[in-house]
Amino acid sequence: MSSTFLGMPATPPRSPYGTGNLRGDRTFPAAAHDDLGNEQLRRNLGRATHTIRAKRLNVTGELPDWEELRDAGSAIKTDTMNRLPELLEELERKVTERGGTVHWARDGAEANEIVARLVKETGSEEVIKVKSMATQEIGLNEHLESIGITPYETDLAELIVQLAHDKPSHILVPAIHRNRDEIREIFLKEIPGVDPSLDNVPAHLAAAARAYLREKFMTTKVAVSGANFGIAETGTLSVVESEGNGRMCLTLPDTLITVMGIEKVLPRYQDLEVFLQLLPRSSTGERMNPYTSMWTGVTPGDGPQTFHLVLLDNGRTAALADRIGREALNCIRCSACLNVCPVYERAGGHAYGSTYPGPIGAVLTPQLAGMHAAKDDPNSSLPYASSLCGACFDACPVKIDIPSLLVELRHQHTEQSGTTAEKLAMKAAAGVMSKPKLFTAAQKASGLGRVIAGRDRKISHLPPPFNGWSDSRDTPAPPKQTFRSWLASAEGTAAMRAAADEHTRNHQQEEEK
Repeated sequence: MSSTFLGMPATPPRSPYGTGNLRGDRTFPAAAHDDLGNEQLRRNLGRATHTIRAKRLNVTGELPDWEELRDAGSAIKTDTMNRLPELLEELERKVTERGGTVHWARDGAEANEIVARLVKETGSEEVIKVKSMATQEIGLNEHLESIGITPYETDLAELIVQLAHDKPSHILVPAIHRNRDEIREIFLKEIPGVDPSLDNVPAHLAAAARAYLREKFMTTKVAVSGANFGIAETGTLSVVESEGNGRMCLTLPDTLITVMGIEKVLPRYQDLEVFLQLLPRSSTGERMNPYTSMWTGVTPGDGPQTFHLVLLDNGRTAALADRIGREALNCIRCSACLNVCPVYERAGGHAYGSTYPGPIGAVLTPQLAGMHAAKDDPNSSLPYASSLCGACFDACPVKIDIPSLLVELRHQHTEQSGTTAEKLAMKAAAGVMSKPKLFTAAQKASGLGRVIAGRDRKISHLPPPFNGWSDSRDTPAPPKQTFRSWLASAEGTAAMRAAADEHTRNHQQEEEK
């Protein structure tokens, strides 16, 4: 008689991390140190974030049910993440029924290959693009250029970044780090045939970009877009924007290719009622988006006659598997957290090294791409790029608790880092604090710190491994008397007795009333 051994239960293999523009070359502190010295950058950022922040506060304050809308948005997104696989299958089915074709991309490299193949099949050597974080994330422009296909960004801010051979520094306003004079110089240098007398008046700069792009809109056969939302119930895709360039890209070309992160799906068409109120108010401080475009598959004789939807994972399944961190996938890319973050306002977006800057980027990037790809991985510094002030949580339209997620990522980083000087120091501190006699001796020994303190009674430089702390902050000199020694003294005893007597008197007075 034979038997079959089925093996022991094993944990399924972990989903792969994402690829593309999700990791910088330097740690956040190193990159931010350089950007903090750029006074023009800090002025540009300060002016722009303060303006957007003020507009947002005005329009959200108009709604008596703003908090209820936030609750609704959070609940819808949480429900979506809880049943994401079934909703994605429903979306695929509905898009296919309406004449579209759905492609699944495990990572950025696969998505790039799919889009490149689809463009080549049309015979076109150019594509026009709607502003898209997903295509920026996977480095689609660079991939297309490497195989001889020229992408043209049509969003004004993205165009500025592309012409300057620069990188976006903000989720909503990619060229937030540039001012009008800098944009004028970029246009004079990079746009063929631009008027040499072009000034820095915003309307004139926009007109120059419009003239440059108009020919591309009318002659390019293929467009590539992202998507703000994908509706599982109907197969409808949606893009919201402020300029109308997206509407041109979504209606004029023969072929439309949309790259959408899998977390952008929503269950029902009715859910748009919530998000089309939350998104514009949180992002641009507008009551509604000037242009809201929606399309469902292919309509004969109207708009693109070939539609492809590329559903991008690129680390999102890995983030979804994190019981705590998966909350970051609720993000609707409004950028409200960037506009209120004191760290982002001073350091700018490039210091984060990723397509996703600011507080949400500090959470999302390590989850999509990991924190330990190599020794001293730059992504491992991102969870620490925050003061944990909580302003991002207050501003988030879907109530993502970003500070708590940052703390959790710090915990994960510490657990995965192995033995470090910090771990040894904390272990030693725990041992000392758990033994009263050792703790008392350590308190007495710490009094020697007064010797190395400056005249301002602060210690500016600590020896390794504590110098990382003193490099960025001053440490107050230890007091001459600890709280425990004061409490045991005659003065402390008298003070505690006086406090107890006062408490008793107050209690008696309350009873007499």
